[in-house]
Amino acid sequence: MTSSGYRLFDTSIGRCAIVWGTAGIVGVTLPERGDRAMHARIQRRHPAAMEQRAPSDVAAAVDDIRRLLSGEDRDLSWIALDMNNVPEFDRRVYTEARSIRRGETVTYGEIAGRLGGPGLARAVGQALGRNPFAIVVPCHRVLAAGGKPGGFSAPGGLATKQRLLEIEGARRRQGELPLGRSR
Repeated sequence: MTSSGYRLFDTSIGRCAIVWGTAGIVGVTLPERGDRAMHARIQRRHPAAMEQRAPSDVAAAVDDIRRLLSGEDRDLSWIALDMNNVPEFDRRVYTEARSIRRGETVTYGEIAGRLGGPGLARAVGQALGRNPFAIVVPCHRVLAAGGKPGGFSAPGGLATKQRLLEIEGARRRQGELPLGRSR
């Protein structure tokens, strides 16, 4: 699927971007060092995309993303994602991640267990590291064992992950360390 358009938009965490095509959203990008870096990243990943006004469904998605990043309880599961170029295993991981509610966290191992076994935890982490739909597929809600933050490949790394979890009011589960701490 060829992307057709993109736009940058301001949020409480900085300027983000959304890229869409005829079958849905093909990418959401968290803030970069500046607009030039954001445009360059989009052109690398989606060379056919042109900056333009968003259609109404994409504008509604942007509005809900903004509101979520401002601390509102928003459910982004309604947003149509074009996963035609996403590997089947990654699709399954993203579907599981999309079921995690705002303010909740799960571990890579828990998702792996849902997909067939705890031995898949590393593969789950790798799939989430390739997540082209930041925020809409809330990979920031997936932690390593014991509540450790694990990785986060989006711009800003673990500091961004921590900030997103704080905005969403993520709660610590029984026996877990405070978010962002390691033993």
